[in-house]
Amino acid sequence: MTDQPPAPPPAPKTEGSLDAPMRHPIAWRDDSYYDLAAVEKEMERVFDICHGCRRCFNLCDSFPKLFDMIDEGPTGELDGVPKEKYAQVAEACTLCDMCFLTKCPYVPPHEFDLDFPHLILRYRAAKRKASGGEFVREQLGETDRNGKLAKPVAGLANWATARENTPLRGLLEAIAGIDREAELPKFHGRTAKDRLKTMPPADPAGPAFGQRKAVIYATCFSNYNDPATAEAAAAVLARQGVETAFCYPECCGMPQLEAGDLADVAGRAERTAAAFAPYIAQGYDVVALTASCGLMMKFEWPLLLPDSAAVQALARATKDVSQYVVSLNKAFGLAPGLSPIPGGVTVHHACHARAQNMGAQSAQMLRLIPDTRIELVERCSGHGGTFGVMKATRPMAVKVGKPAAKQVAAKKTEALCSDCPLACTHLGQMVAAETGGTQVHTGHPIEIMARSYGI
Repeated sequence: MTDQPPAPPPAPKTEGSLDAPMRHPIAWRDDSYYDLAAVEKEMERVFDICHGCRRCFNLCDSFPKLFDMIDEGPTGELDGVPKEKYAQVAEACTLCDMCFLTKCPYVPPHEFDLDFPHLILRYRAAKRKASGGEFVREQLGETDRNGKLAKPVAGLANWATARENTPLRGLLEAIAGIDREAELPKFHGRTAKDRLKTMPPADPAGPAFGQRKAVIYATCFSNYNDPATAEAAAAVLARQGVETAFCYPECCGMPQLEAGDLADVAGRAERTAAAFAPYIAQGYDVVALTASCGLMMKFEWPLLLPDSAAVQALARATKDVSQYVVSLNKAFGLAPGLSPIPGGVTVHHACHARAQNMGAQSAQMLRLIPDTRIELVERCSGHGGTFGVMKATRPMAVKVGKPAAKQVAAKKTEALCSDCPLACTHLGQMVAAETGGTQVHTGHPIEIMARSYGI
């Protein structure tokens, strides 16, 4: 018998996640996923690795909190931190994903298999199952219900929640814990869905005419709180010759993800994917208008429902609106008619846009505008949904966002835009405080593009 050659030695383990990062499917259907003791044991393992590394000290407040608790404990190691204090670390996490994407050398496929944001997500899901959710935050997260209720009384709702309405905001803070200093989203009597019942026709002179079709997912924020973003997106795409459609089944569920209600998020993903399936079958691209929703559709939903063909197809078809315009320019060029924006524009590269690992697409898009200074800021705004609104967490949101606000103020541009509308408002408020009350025009990058076209 011929001798067999010896087996090759095992591939050496690589340090620093030299292979492309990947994430495991979220096992939210398994009972073991919600075992709080098992979750805390995994937190102990991960926190000890973080303690030995500390590269994330300058991101969100989760890591300084953790490191301070360790350093001030009786042993100077993690074993000196009681597990009940782990909740403080979890509370400070905004699920921005920056530690996973930009800092951590131990993400899978590294053998340490460390995914800090998804560990915090699991902790929140386990805590929610054990003791229920936080009532006020969960009510704020019912964006579709809130938008529908506010629509017929939008003017009254905006008056009541305006920061200048000191008596009512003080009452709201006392009753619901919503910080009186936080700028709250405005509502509109005519939503994006109302305004875009008839989509603008594709311009036959547009470079992409007859070659591209796109269906706009307005997102809850654009539909109820900032319909001008959806109008701008539809107008800019039509100018390029893109045949457009509008589809908004419901909110993507980012507020519910942050709260750990994963079954709710999965249901939204299934229903939304079913609503978009006919468009995808007809060759439409899907365009998302906010960074958080694009992240959900492209990355979080497929991890929640890895076996859903419709969800996977939707993820493949989805692009951020700025990413889509940049791709149109690469394929066909852009329609003429762009005019300079006086005073320049600062682009805040939102964390959930960075987490999509697609580059600073909004800045790339706006740099197509001639003779316009485009600045870029890539620091976290600190807002994080309800994190920047609730009295218990807003001070931390301001603390985390201050470096970004200082950078924006130093750029001294006329306009500030962001893929995350809440981050943009939050930063605009801090910039005004930083500059002694000087207001900066805030908006979405696609609105700046529409302004440049004069539409």
